[in-house]
Amino acid sequence: MKTLHVISHSPFGDSRLTSCLRLLGTQDALLLCGDATYALKTDSEPFRALQSAGLEGRLFALDEDLQARAICGEPAQAVDYPAFVELSLHYDKVNTWL
Repeated sequence: MKTLHVISHSPFGDSRLTSCLRLLGTQDALLLCGDATYALKTDSEPFRALQSAGLEGRLFALDEDLQARAICGEPAQAVDYPAFVELSLHYDKVNTWL
């Protein structure tokens, strides 16, 4: 079952991102929103973990949150809210890491 994992908490405050990356299946995707977009700050441990996870084409970040935090977003694909809805419909399940 393909799952879209959604994380909104800072990767510097807890271990949600690390736990999520351990559980991601090969067909799962990850959407970063809110403070979770800080994981895309280059030269950080969360950024290196995302690069090592092999998420090419399956890593997304909410564009509004990237802009609010002045983060480039690479290697994630920036998506707007309508694209977020499309992603949630594309996957069998959406798991929000509260």
